[in-house]
Amino acid sequence: MAATLTPRAVFGTGGRSSLCCSAPRSARPLLCKPHLRPAGPPSQIRYLSGPYGYTQSKALVFSKFGEPIDVLHLHRHSISPSLPDGAVLLRTLAAPVNPSDVNTIQGTYGVKPTFSPLLGTPEPAAIPGNEGCFEVVFVGGKVKTFKKGDWVIPSTTGFGTFRTHAVVENADKALFKIGGEKGITGLTPVQVATVSVNPCSAYRMLRDYVDLIKLSIDSFSRGSDVSGGAWFLQNGANSGVGRAAIQLGKLWGLRSINVVRERSTPEETDALKQELKDLGATVVITENEFLDRSFGARLKEEFTRGGKEPVMLGLNCVGGKSASAVVKALGPKGTMVTYGGMSRQSFPFPTGPQIFKRLRFEGFWLSEWSKEFPGEKKKTIDEIVELIREGKFKIAPTQEVKWDWDTEENVLKEAVQGTLEGFRTGKGVFLFGET
Repeated sequence: MAATLTPRAVFGTGGRSSLCCSAPRSARPLLCKPHLRPAGPPSQIRYLSGPYGYTQSKALVFSKFGEPIDVLHLHRHSISPSLPDGAVLLRTLAAPVNPSDVNTIQGTYGVKPTFSPLLGTPEPAAIPGNEGCFEVVFVGGKVKTFKKGDWVIPSTTGFGTFRTHAVVENADKALFKIGGEKGITGLTPVQVATVSVNPCSAYRMLRDYVDLIKLSIDSFSRGSDVSGGAWFLQNGANSGVGRAAIQLGKLWGLRSINVVRERSTPEETDALKQELKDLGATVVITENEFLDRSFGARLKEEFTRGGKEPVMLGLNCVGGKSASAVVKALGPKGTMVTYGGMSRQSFPFPTGPQIFKRLRFEGFWLSEWSKEFPGEKKKTIDEIVELIREGKFKIAPTQEVKWDWDTEENVLKEAVQGTLEGFRTGKGVFLFGET
């Protein structure tokens, strides 16, 4: 008869711990091969153990590229109670599913993961997931930054967050502590888990390419007829990045023109427009309105006082015709920053506007920016976390998918697969329970 797993306390007295396999050390999380224990009486302890205190863990893994529903598998493994001095043992509290995670599984993302044999899978495999909120369960003897009970997030992408537990070596560099001296009071795991990608992207794109705050100050200093702060325009405004940009722009005194896709009915579209305005959007229009020939006149007469208050920054995550319309809307010497291509339609850089309007075209990729400026990323995350704590910033709507020890594989796979399918009421987030 096959052995089964039941909840039981893992580290009752707190000894040192390490990996159950003799794997080479790295800054990435390490996993070990399956190790089971006979069935025993149930307990309310959230994490599991096998013989000799081995923590039982599960992870979604893939060994080849393809659609998540076809290539993902739920893999069970053990983590030894012997931890390297510079490592921490984490348990996952929440992990969102981003479009980039799905693209990684499909093999279409800018960076492809390394399939490793260290996971103990039949074939070398990788764990998807770039974002997550983790609780520190145990700390190696030489770790300086963290203590048991701290909440942490990965400092870089490619961490592999679709798992119940992780051992992380070189923890002081591989993880960011959340909350500083204030700790986690007033924060939820879902809020923390979703802070490091979309809000950070919005923050950096609004601050790093055009100094909109200075433009606003300069405009007000030149005369009393200015009607508001500097303008920026974005398509995909209902996305996580879009919602973050709306709120941050409002906090910084900026004005925004936000483009969204029409919903199934006019009533649903109007409700979405109002929802974004409640977040701080100045103007919300549909794709059809944005692409209509009349929009240029509306932009000039309704919004920018005859072009006296031009749009100097455009954020593009759609591409195709929508990106072309962003270019047309930009004022002279304006900048368009592209961070996605949801339409999967190419966008030719137009010669005329580049020459005669002297436009600038930039690309933003958070993964690379984070590698170049890790200190700035930590500061950005800390600032956004405090805005959340103070009630000044709301995370995008989410759809929580409960992940317990007994959650079936298909439930998890379908949650990942559905990320890119149709209109969604919120971002999918794994919320971990009894694991």
